[in-house]
Amino acid sequence: MNPLRSTILAAAGNERLRRLVATAPGTRAVVERFVAGEGHDQAVEAVRSLAGDGLTATLDYLGEDTTDAEQAERTVRTYVDLLDRLHDEGLAPHAEVSVKLSAIGQKLGERLTLDNAGRVCAAAERCGTTVTIDMEDHTTTDATLATVAELRRTWPWVGAVLQSYLRRTEADARALAGSRVRLCKGAYAEPESVAFAGAHEVDRSYVRAANALLAGDGYPMFATHDPRLVEILGERARWYGRKQGSYEFQMLYGIRPDEQRRLAGEGETVRVYVPFGEQWYGYLMRRLAERPANLSFFLRALASRS
Repeated sequence: MNPLRSTILAAAGNERLRRLVATAPGTRAVVERFVAGEGHDQAVEAVRSLAGDGLTATLDYLGEDTTDAEQAERTVRTYVDLLDRLHDEGLAPHAEVSVKLSAIGQKLGERLTLDNAGRVCAAAERCGTTVTIDMEDHTTTDATLATVAELRRTWPWVGAVLQSYLRRTEADARALAGSRVRLCKGAYAEPESVAFAGAHEVDRSYVRAANALLAGDGYPMFATHDPRLVEILGERARWYGRKQGSYEFQMLYGIRPDEQRRLAGEGETVRVYVPFGEQWYGYLMRRLAERPANLSFFLRALASRS
């Protein structure tokens, strides 16, 4: 793994640095670039704004590694309330939600996790939208996919996520090619025994997995900001006879917004991953690790006295 990327990811778990960043004068400018806000109002307004540009959204309530059942319950209630709010304001067709199982009790037991995820899925079904279950580090991959499989017994539209930096991902893509699958590169520190170390290998793995998904009869969701990959994915979609709307591109809130609008203007379905909530620090560090060029923007903002 790139040493700079490793350093940034390590900073995600540094409590002292978290406090420093949270209290620095320029932090808000950084956070507002990548995070919609802390509450429902800001999240809903982000969806409304994106919809005005012809874009859809997937909303992530930030938080993970929950070890408290009460916190897991609050997270579930936040998602349910948000879905109801989107429905009431006529925005449900423009947004779904993304859920990290670690945020709703994965460390507290399989039964609780499945029950909590099921409550979010039931709320999404009631509101006329969908749920994607986020993937986290490789140690939870099997458990996460098992939960997705169980949820799909009731809600076959539940989305799974695969990460191309893992060596197992091409095989997983073939197994899941008949369903909704988000394919991303991955944003966690992983040992080379389970993950590709070089960017070129990760990209090649991404294309192989994309081919497997496009060859199936499911709904691939391609999460990438890489212009070269976007071009390749468009070419591969055409090669497999895929029509626009039978797959989608996904990009992060605040990253390449002009490209998001360009693709949407060309008829592509584009979904923006919109995080919100108070626990933004770990998310921000992973975004910086994915694209270290953002680090200069981050450091300039931290140094600001305004």
